[in-house]
Amino acid sequence: MIVSQRCFLSALLWPVMVMAFGSDLVARQAAAPAEAPPNFVIIMADDLGYGDLSCYWDYFRAPTPHLDRMASEGLRFTDFHSSGNVCSPTRAGLLTGRYQQRAGLPGVINADPKVAAHFFGLGRNETTFAECLQKAGYRTGIFGKWHLGYDVYFNPLEHGFDEFRGYVSGNIDYQSHYDRMEKFDWWKGRELEDQEGYVTHLVTKNAIDFIERNKARPFCLYVAHEAVHSPWQGPFDAPIRGPNARKDLVKGKNNTAVFAKMIGALDEGVGEILSTVKTCGIADRTLVLFFSDNGPAAGSSGPLRGRKGSNYEGGHRVPAIAWWPSRIEPRQETDVLAISLDIMPTLLSIAGYEEQAGLALDGVDLSPVLFDKQSLGDRQLFWNGRAMRDGKWKLVLGKPKQGEVELFDLSQDVGEKVNLAEQYPERVAQMRKALDGWKEEVARGATAQPIPH
Repeated sequence: MIVSQRCFLSALLWPVMVMAFGSDLVARQAAAPAEAPPNFVIIMADDLGYGDLSCYWDYFRAPTPHLDRMASEGLRFTDFHSSGNVCSPTRAGLLTGRYQQRAGLPGVINADPKVAAHFFGLGRNETTFAECLQKAGYRTGIFGKWHLGYDVYFNPLEHGFDEFRGYVSGNIDYQSHYDRMEKFDWWKGRELEDQEGYVTHLVTKNAIDFIERNKARPFCLYVAHEAVHSPWQGPFDAPIRGPNARKDLVKGKNNTAVFAKMIGALDEGVGEILSTVKTCGIADRTLVLFFSDNGPAAGSSGPLRGRKGSNYEGGHRVPAIAWWPSRIEPRQETDVLAISLDIMPTLLSIAGYEEQAGLALDGVDLSPVLFDKQSLGDRQLFWNGRAMRDGKWKLVLGKPKQGEVELFDLSQDVGEKVNLAEQYPERVAQMRKALDGWKEEVARGATAQPIPH
């Protein structure tokens, strides 16, 4: 009887309770501020190999505690790739979400004005993630290496970035900021303006300043490190280019002690950026991505075959870490096949960019991998018209005149040691056909580069 009375009273009071609760909910929703858009920090190392981080490989030369902690607090990719195996192409692919061949940038933009490729650059007809996010109300900045055009016509500020401090060439002296052609190369926007200091430290300093100034608004920060690219200089080494150069102090790439200092400065810089994000109270709405532009020149490929410039895995499979404390669970690892082309569609998807559907992107949204532990299924990826992945299979074509064809099952042979081409001729034929089709497709409508002056 008591139960019946309670049910009866509840039945009488329920409409009143619903109306009261609903009114209160509407009032609280109206009073609550809209959820702030997420921030993005994209950190790209230069020439960092798959085996150069201690969270990837037991590499004795350079412990990386800050990046190791980033990996332990987030998601570590084991099958992530750069879209190129050298500098400029990967950067074009990253910024546009499309194979760099479409932008007419399959190779490195050269520092020497006597070389035709010196005059190449990322055309203004290309759409970058910075442009899209800028249109969506984001403050955008790039600090560090550009390498997508020497002429001011190609400047980052022409491609959706509000701020730029850094250099436009492939590498500069870490102390004097002169490029390999002995030309001074440190910019603030469209003007040359020096900042005293070691390049790795300057990139970190400018990135932190940008975060602190923009913590109250959505921002997209591209941190394009020079480390660990040549020249081989630690934080306290003398300049080897420019008016005060010490040519007698030039070090080789096999100098283990110098390399350890260079990667140590990179690692510390990443730690400082993550610490700043936390201190500013924006870690719960900030996605930080870290990866390399290609395989190692001086470092380690770990268990992989090949290095920078190679179409084997060591040339383009790179360390990659995703960190977002409120969205990505810690201590995760994924073997999902991913590529730097995926960064742009991922950022735009997370930002809720409404015009993304109109962009013809080659990358895919990694959000299901980052947040829901989902797989992307088998996919095909291509490198330089000479190599491709099709799920677990890797096809590598040798030099055209040699006619060598190699096929590897990476699920069993990540080091690409056993050539299975003769055992699986149909698989080889299928992949070669796909590779030829890709070459024709990306060449169709590709951006034409300017004729040298």
